Formats: sequence, structure tokens, C-alpha cells
Amino acid sequence: MMKNNRVYSVLFNKCPRCGQGDFFVTKSAYSFKFDQMNRNCPHCGENLVPEPGFYQGALYMSYAFYVVFMLIYFFVFIHFFEPYLDYFLYSIIPVLIFLTPLFYRMARRAWLAIFIAPAPEEAANKR
Repeated sequence: MMKNNRVYSVLFNKCPRCGQGDFFVTKSAYSFKFDQMNRNCPHCGENLVPEPGFYQGALYMSYAFYVVFMLIYFFVFIHFFEPYLDYFLYSIIPVLIFLTPLFYRMARRAWLAIFIAPAPEEAANKR
């Protein structure tokens, strides 16, 4: 499996350029430092904070993740738990609150991955 592609970097907290350095300081989205990012990739030195306000666009990515998750969650309830549809309404808010740190981190990684192309495998290994 090629470790320096955009999907891999978004899903596994890695630099979008080299696919090896960690994007966030902690590996877990559920720690007190879940929002602290490395300013540069520890492996290749790529700038992970290109300019002030760059990650405002990640708000839209986060919104898209929430919408997709809610639609999937709703269709699962409709198809498998239709008699208990009220539970969908009771459970959606706590579930979304629980997923907030995960979506926050994933949206930032996805936003940066749009603008930084992965380096070729040979170049990523040389750095």
C-alpha cells in the first residue's frame, strides 16, 4: 500500500506530502491536546500552516463530514430501526458531540491535502 497518498494522510494523521510525519501533536482525537498541530512535518519539513486563516476552509469540510454522517445514520435508522425512529432524534446530538474532535482533525487534514500533492515514493523516502 502506498503510504503517501491523500486518503491515507487524511485517515491516519499523516503529512500529505510525505505520508510519514504526524500532522497533529497527539495521535488520539480524544486527548486534551486534540487541536494542537505541528507547524512543520517532523519528517519532511513541509509547512502545515501555510498562512493565517488557511483552515477556515476546513469548516466547510467539517460541515460536509457531518452531513454525510447524519445521512448515513438516518438511513440506517430508517432501514433497520424504523419502529424506534424517536431514538434517532434523541441520539443524534450526543453522537455528533462525541464525533466533533474526530471531524475537526479530519477536516483540517482533508483541507490541506487538497492543496499539497503527495511526493513521489522515491522523493518521500529520501527526505
